[in-house]
Amino acid sequence: MHLRGVVLPDGEPRDLWIVNGRVRTRPVPGAQTVVDGGFLVPGLVDAHCHVGLGPQGGVELSEAVEQALTDRDTGTLLIRDCGSPIDTTPLQERLDLPRIIRAGRHVARPKRYLRHIGVEVESDLPSAVAEQAAHGDGWVKLVGDWIDRGVGDLAPLWTDEELAAAIKVAHDAGAKVTAHVFGEDALPGLINAGIDCIEHGTGLTDDTISLMAERGTALVPTLINIETFPGIADRADKFPAYANHMRDLHARVSTTVASAIEAGVPVYAGTDAGGGIQHGRIVDEIIALHGVGMSPLDAIGAASWNAREWLGFPSLTEGAAADVVVYDEDPRENLEALRTPRMIMLRGRIL
Repeated sequence: MHLRGVVLPDGEPRDLWIVNGRVRTRPVPGAQTVVDGGFLVPGLVDAHCHVGLGPQGGVELSEAVEQALTDRDTGTLLIRDCGSPIDTTPLQERLDLPRIIRAGRHVARPKRYLRHIGVEVESDLPSAVAEQAAHGDGWVKLVGDWIDRGVGDLAPLWTDEELAAAIKVAHDAGAKVTAHVFGEDALPGLINAGIDCIEHGTGLTDDTISLMAERGTALVPTLINIETFPGIADRADKFPAYANHMRDLHARVSTTVASAIEAGVPVYAGTDAGGGIQHGRIVDEIIALHGVGMSPLDAIGAASWNAREWLGFPSLTEGAAADVVVYDEDPRENLEALRTPRMIMLRGRIL
């Protein structure tokens, strides 16, 4: 097949040829032109998603398929699954579903995370991390902080020593580590231990932002999930310090993420779909990132070419997988155009 259009991010009119599901940049005789005009964007990425997770915990595999299809039909063709209570490896065999990079299950302490989702560990965090590294596709997900009912507020789950040992085990196994973190206190230990990514990061300060920028630690802020913080606080009347803390984190999240972007922290788009957030909302997250200071081009890149490079998947270059979303309108001029793709091509197949 042959595609002609303005290719992002360079913004130049180009011709692409698709052969056996791969991009070719030189003419292929006899190719059928299937796109002539418009804007070609490398397949979108949801860098924080939970395929297989529902409001009550794990779902049946058939429902996980529907979740993945919902994401796919918005142009999300690559998913970094940030922890799922079910084994979604069968979904990776289906050519009609987005590529899924799995992180195994969340690793948390007993009674310090949502029930029925994670692996609960009282001690020996490194062994649990090694197990999840073996189960996943190069990522491990830690719960970095959660409400401590004895304290009445957010508190770290792990000591600095535990984190350093566990992250080393993951890195030695060729896996990267990310962590759920809402508050401030868990961040220094995680970043200093060499963690690769922070999820949410609402408690970031100038100091921890500088530390992330220095180390190249990525941030996936899940802005549309942070919108739920006031509701969480309203339901936490037994823990007023925690409730006030959550409201404060919500109130300053725009400034927090804008500061991280300005400091040069690599920021990527993730919806946190699964549980309380509906699948298929990547465009909402892109628009939210623009709202806190990203240019439209960078906000799209955070959910496309930049995120793909971060996760080890090239964009529309010679030999890359033919994952393409085509739009009639220039999304750099109007991000809402991302809601109405003209064509979605996954693995060289038009959907």
